[in-house]
Amino acid sequence: MFVVTLTFSHNTARAADLMEGHKAWIQRGFDRGIFLMVGSLQPDRGGGILAHNVAREDLEAFVSEDPFVAGNVVTADVLEITPARLDERLEFLAA
Repeated sequence: MFVVTLTFSHNTARAADLMEGHKAWIQRGFDRGIFLMVGSLQPDRGGGILAHNVAREDLEAFVSEDPFVAGNVVTADVLEITPARLDERLEFLAA
């Protein structure tokens, strides 16, 4: 399982121009079965993603395709978590 943080950089002025491409990239992540959740980091720090069912190298390559990452609107950090204990509702993450 992975947590991806997308932290705003100094180049946030480009966000509006790249927003449609960013939204399309997010949808591709859900369509491919990679993204479990996408949301905003508070207060106004960027975005966060829970990802699963993907190799780290493939996820890093996919994250680099995000127009916000490519356009330097955000910096991405991929954190890998190996679950040690899970609520039964999240057992699918143990695989």
